[in-house]
Amino acid sequence: MPAGVSWPQYLRMFSASMLAMFAGAQFVHQYYLPDLSIPETPPRPGELQTELLGYKLREEAAATLQQLAANQKAD
Repeated sequence: MPAGVSWPQYLRMFSASMLAMFAGAQFVHQYYLPDLSIPETPPRPGELQTELLGYKLREEAAATLQQLAANQKAD
């Protein structure tokens, strides 16, 4: 006897637990629909819009400022 209960009671509880788990998963997948817009092939670097564009711009601006500072010292 698993968990100190009879087999019929254990099987009923196991079945009820599995049914509740499957029903919950079905409900969640109906409420939060999956994203079906994912492309078959992954995008190339730079095409993905979720990249840190602000970081890239800040990095480019810092490089430009360093070049300007170096040019002013050279003059």
